[in-house]
Amino acid sequence: MKLLVTGGAGFIGSNFIHYWFKNYPADQIINLDLLTYAGNLDNLKDLETNPNYKFVQGDICDEVLVNKLVSDVDLIIHFAAESHVDRSIKNSANFIRTNVEGTRVLLEAAKNHGNIRFHYISTDEVFGSLAPHDPKFKETSPYDPRSPYSASKAASDHLVRAYYHTYKLPITISNCSNNYGPYQYPEKLIPLFITNLLEGKKVPVYGTGANIRDWIHVDDHNRGVDLIIKHGKIGETYCLGGDSEKTNLEITKLIISLMGQSEEMITYVADRPGHDLRYAIDFFKAREELGFKPLISFVAGLKATIDWYKNNPDWWQKLKN
Repeated sequence: MKLLVTGGAGFIGSNFIHYWFKNYPADQIINLDLLTYAGNLDNLKDLETNPNYKFVQGDICDEVLVNKLVSDVDLIIHFAAESHVDRSIKNSANFIRTNVEGTRVLLEAAKNHGNIRFHYISTDEVFGSLAPHDPKFKETSPYDPRSPYSASKAASDHLVRAYYHTYKLPITISNCSNNYGPYQYPEKLIPLFITNLLEGKKVPVYGTGANIRDWIHVDDHNRGVDLIIKHGKIGETYCLGGDSEKTNLEITKLIISLMGQSEEMITYVADRPGHDLRYAIDFFKAREELGFKPLISFVAGLKATIDWYKNNPDWWQKLKN
């Protein structure tokens, strides 16, 4: 099988490519990535000599390039996205262009080249915010995005479904909770806090740190995507969660403790605009239909992630400086 992976030089995408070759070494992968700030070819250095791997630097909004690549593949897995909420608040234009128009270009190419199987990677942020005791998000939860980033992802979700209903394009969608693990760009919460502490810097906690997120290790997420691709029902959406709800302050204190530091390293900063209180995923459908469940406990995954950043300073130091 030949795959087109968009955004494969990013955090989740590069981990997915490693996962796929580990499990399906005979398959071929084309990695299309523009290499914006979060795309990093160092994530895939070990694959540079793999004859089944090809990297193409390019824009998913480039219709000529996308059509050329799509004409020669069996499956599209669409990770590519502008993905940081804070950046979307400062400048939403790139988020709309990449996340909405880029998705349209890919869908149109998939339709025009024989209705190629298409899996779209979305986020739990499209569902908005939960109160502390609200039921968890699931596939039927109403959409209520609160930031330009989540609004652009919600628009893409609807566009992907529209191509299924209108053109019978064989699509699936996954909405996942917060990913963590190796190769994550150090502006995100967990790698930012780990690398700050490694540098002897304090960690900035928004507001009181009461915001709650469900965390899933990137390997568990990618295993879920694999199950959806192989066994998911065409036209369906599947929520993938880690069953690990934590407040930001809990995460912060756990990282500090695991790294042998003091809570004096915490500094509280002004909360960001429109900061959703809580995200949580109910993955009952994925468990019942696909046999999915997270295998990596949060503490074990966090310890491994801390060790990875400790052991790979050359990877992250140049991204922070």
